[in-house]
Amino acid sequence: MKIVVAIATTGRPHIVGQCLQRFAKFTGELHRLLVIGASPEDAPIPAGEAEFHVARARGLTIQRNHALDLVGEDADILIFVDDDYVPGKGFIDGVRRLFTEHPDIVAASGHLIADGIHDREPLDFAQADALVAAYSPPNDIRMSDETGTYGCNMAFRLAAAPQARFDENLSLYGWLEDTDFSALYARVGRVVRTNSFAGVHLGVRSGRTSGVRLGYSQIANPLYLLRKGTVSARFVMNLASRNFLANLIKSLVPEPGIDRYGRLRGNLLALLDLARGRCDPRRVLEL
Repeated sequence: MKIVVAIATTGRPHIVGQCLQRFAKFTGELHRLLVIGASPEDAPIPAGEAEFHVARARGLTIQRNHALDLVGEDADILIFVDDDYVPGKGFIDGVRRLFTEHPDIVAASGHLIADGIHDREPLDFAQADALVAAYSPPNDIRMSDETGTYGCNMAFRLAAAPQARFDENLSLYGWLEDTDFSALYARVGRVVRTNSFAGVHLGVRSGRTSGVRLGYSQIANPLYLLRKGTVSARFVMNLASRNFLANLIKSLVPEPGIDRYGRLRGNLLALLDLARGRCDPRRVLEL
């Protein structure tokens, strides 16, 4: 089984370099290890043994599509991970076993030992290394059927949906690009969350899109996906209202490194555009 790992990165060469050092122990098990930047300055430091490529423009969906184009038919499983993700023990073997033993599974997200994106402060690599070292892969493999995958660590059986591509209208940070892309796979097979493979997501804040742009995407992107038919109305209402309320409340006492006021402003701009009939994910390019 040919397994490829692809990492999209922008403006974080030292972060992705640290990530690659953690994946180096799996190079003998991998068919290819790809890093897709938006410019030559995104080349990982240190580069390690990964292939570095530059996409035609900045944007998570554009960069991940570049990885799909590079791989073509020369892979069975393509794993996308964030550039601040640390894989756990037996990561690649766990992916291989899952897709070998369950031919009906077409997409999967692994278990997160920890996810710093939800904390007031992101995790660092030393903390992640300690968490991974203390984690013991389970003997009993569990999985639950899901409607989508989580973008920081998600694996796809490429032959199941060979024409699937990330929607490049979801610009820059690509908010919900993982949900939209995995919905294409959910039409042809099982999408699961499993403990067959695991890792730690640091949740590093640097290099991400601005608070205003992200806040706009938090409203515009789910509405766009609702019109496409890849998410439900309940999903949109729950997610958009939860994010809006979080930004409203937490803007009073914002967390370090999170621009809650900017996100709230972006939410309001999107709602104003919705009232004007011009709410569109690509508007973030003008903000």
